[in-house]
Amino acid sequence: MSHHLPFSQIAPQDKSEHGYRIRASKSNFPILQGTSLYKLVLYPKSAREPHWHANADELGYCLKGELLVSLYANHNQKETFIISQGEAFFIPSGAMHSLENIGKENAELLLQFSHEEPEDFELSLVFNIFSNSVLGNTWALPSAAFEKISRPIEKAFIAGLKESTPISNRDRYLSIYQYALEKSSPLMVNEGGSARAARQNVWPILQKQALFSLRITEKGMREPHWHPETAELGYVASGKGKMSLLSSSGKAESYEMNAGDLYFIPKAYPHHIENLQSSDLHLLIFFTQSMPQDIGFTGSVKSFSNEILSAVFHTSLFKELPTYYEDLFISKKLN
Repeated sequence: MSHHLPFSQIAPQDKSEHGYRIRASKSNFPILQGTSLYKLVLYPKSAREPHWHANADELGYCLKGELLVSLYANHNQKETFIISQGEAFFIPSGAMHSLENIGKENAELLLQFSHEEPEDFELSLVFNIFSNSVLGNTWALPSAAFEKISRPIEKAFIAGLKESTPISNRDRYLSIYQYALEKSSPLMVNEGGSARAARQNVWPILQKQALFSLRITEKGMREPHWHPETAELGYVASGKGKMSLLSSSGKAESYEMNAGDLYFIPKAYPHHIENLQSSDLHLLIFFTQSMPQDIGFTGSVKSFSNEILSAVFHTSLFKELPTYYEDLFISKKLN
């Protein structure tokens, strides 16, 4: 079963004259466990209709554009805020929300879910199952008032707007549901690259997910490592890289990754990432845990005695290797 998906080559499964959506879920990427990812493109003056997800939290990242996010969650909590390129946002499972392109160009979003097959409920179809009498009784109006509502057979999905939603100064305040990932302080940075993280210690609202923005220069590589308690779903934002991994069956995989591709690494599978070009390799990496941890070769291997390592590998090489008390994370390439 492949751990790699040429995501950008998939035709949109959902589209309208106002935008489209490409889905990577268990149905077309069977290796996925506990996660999935959609790419949503909204044309100017369009909005993803109000909807909610019955079985998954949603963690989004803005690739391009400017959007107005509106949501209504538990405890009558209402939030409206603006996100732009490089920012992340979070939608709890069951919270009704909409995404509106308020810019002059197409807006592009990555949406990661905490389930391999997320369930959607669109407001247009939910309205459709209730009679005019029920709707009238809900708002204390005559049932005839709701005869003006169209009752579509299919969901609206993305709606075209005659006028954009008015923006107030409050919409530009920072919400607890948004995080400026690319403006945050890096977890680490060296000549081999940098890593920034949206995780629970800096964004407490996260419960089941986290997002890293990883950049690897031509001089660096992500050292061989694994994540003991979380799976990893990566999107190649730009550049070209190489992924190597080992499955529990003993099967090794190695493949090139291009811009727009997806990869999935199950929990605790060892893997390594390398940049294949002179320009930076930029990866957006989603995890199925709010505080992902990893174990890398540089910190872990030398924690065992030279005697054990020499017996396993039939060499005294490990006596010559430097000892690190924590992983380097991004190593410098000499070869």
